[in-house]
Amino acid sequence: MKKTPIKHTVQNSEQNYVQNSGQNSNPEISPSKTRRKQEMHALQDIGERLVQLDLKRLAELDLPETLTDAILEARRMRKHEARRRQMQFIGKLMRDVDAAPILEKCDLWSGATLQHTAWLHLLERWRSRLLTDEQAFAEFWQKYPAADLQHLRALARNAHKEKLANKPPRSFRALFHELQAVIPERVVPEAPGTDEGADK
Repeated sequence: MKKTPIKHTVQNSEQNYVQNSGQNSNPEISPSKTRRKQEMHALQDIGERLVQLDLKRLAELDLPETLTDAILEARRMRKHEARRRQMQFIGKLMRDVDAAPILEKCDLWSGATLQHTAWLHLLERWRSRLLTDEQAFAEFWQKYPAADLQHLRALARNAHKEKLANKPPRSFRALFHELQAVIPERVVPEAPGTDEGADK
């Protein structure tokens, strides 16, 4: 009677378990490995977010020194394989920390960053319109009645003069700062020119 090689038999058993859940004599083996792999990838993903943080926010998390050092080391790495191994190491270190508050902080910062970026883009669009469209001043005043239109017009005129004279764009920058003071960041309003048909 021909004997089936042991190695081949084990491989077939593992394959049969994946294909027919519950038929294997030891059903905990494959799910446990899969679960651990998924958890490790999740921790590495969090590690990637930590590597992208600036030093100030990284310090706010009050991470263990070993983990912080590993994150800073990963930031300096340029070779793909070395960085991949470092991220795996960070994932292992993440097992010893509570990931929930870290994720909560990162999500909070991510949302704040997106809102801040949207606000800056809004300011840029309004500055561009005020410099190129005289009608934009009336529209701006309707949205922000507390604005000093006379001052805004003066800054816009001076910005044009500085550009023609090839001078430093002091008024150009001052106009942006003035818009920062008028438009609140906490709630980003509708951007100029986004009304239906505005750009047609």
